[in-house]
Amino acid sequence: MNGESIELHILSVFALLSFFVILLINKYSKFISKGALLDQDYSKPQAFHKEAVPRSGGLAIIFLFVIFIFINNSLFENNFLDYLIISFLLFVLGFLDDLKINLSPNIRLIAMIAALILSINFLSVEINRTGFFFLDEWLKNNIFQTIFVLLCFIFIINGSNFIDGFNGLLCIHFIIINVIFLSINLSNSHLDFSFFITGQIVIILTFLFFNFPSGKIFLGDGGSYMIGALTALNAINTSHLNPYISPVLFAVILFYLFFEVFFSFIRKVYSKKSPLQPDELHLHMLIYKKLETYKSSSSNNYLTSLIINFSYLALLSPLFFFYKNHIFLRYAFIGLVVTYVLIYFRIRKNQLK
Repeated sequence: MNGESIELHILSVFALLSFFVILLINKYSKFISKGALLDQDYSKPQAFHKEAVPRSGGLAIIFLFVIFIFINNSLFENNFLDYLIISFLLFVLGFLDDLKINLSPNIRLIAMIAALILSINFLSVEINRTGFFFLDEWLKNNIFQTIFVLLCFIFIINGSNFIDGFNGLLCIHFIIINVIFLSINLSNSHLDFSFFITGQIVIILTFLFFNFPSGKIFLGDGGSYMIGALTALNAINTSHLNPYISPVLFAVILFYLFFEVFFSFIRKVYSKKSPLQPDELHLHMLIYKKLETYKSSSSNNYLTSLIINFSYLALLSPLFFFYKNHIFLRYAFIGLVVTYVLIYFRIRKNQLK
């Protein structure tokens, strides 16, 4: 058997293992910490379920991810220590909330910043190219480098957490993004990293089977934080491995996760509300409410996820023909900003009427 056949067999067995691990964790979540993992809060802004659902998806994903890292290490030399440390720290931070050990939003943000700063410096996680000359020069300064990388992680992690309230929204988005990263790395023969990304996709695809469309299990904050961290790390490493690709392309690919946080922050500050408190005015919530005006149905939850992700994919697809063109991609990013804002205020205006 050649190398590719062995890897495919390993991934197939791992997919089967993932299915049974998620199935078992889902079934026995009610016994963990006296049922603390069961989501029975039906009043929060992002709640759509009417019966207790386990928020143990993150626990299943971190367990499977650790197993896959050991599998990967047996095949390739890269041990992906940065992934293991950062994803585990972020998972633990989110999992505390899943266990109903409630930290205030301020404490949680401070803890996230501290964990990321330590990880970034200890593991030497760097972003060396942005596609903007002045930023690339500033990144040569270690302090600015740390702050910039920190902000990138915070935006992507919190963006992942923001959109996690709908069945399949975050998981499908993660799969789309990482299939793009996979195709980039495969086309340039980065086989070890391609295998590593494929393993992550297998885990999330298997989880999606339980989460979409019916929502039999939720990611929880531990899962959404971890997915955000993995997405950020995959983007950074794909950029490092493929220096001929404009780094602006990665900003475009991650636009939705980034801009959801940025726009929400500006919107809440302008409205004199705390940026750290959840509300029902995110774009995905507005689209859901728009669907509800036509027909109130439980299917509107997962339809919102499909509408957003297919729209994102349709907007993104033509841009790959210009993957080396910094200037065009900058205008494309601005175009995405304008499109988001116009859609947001159009829906919001109609709802206010």
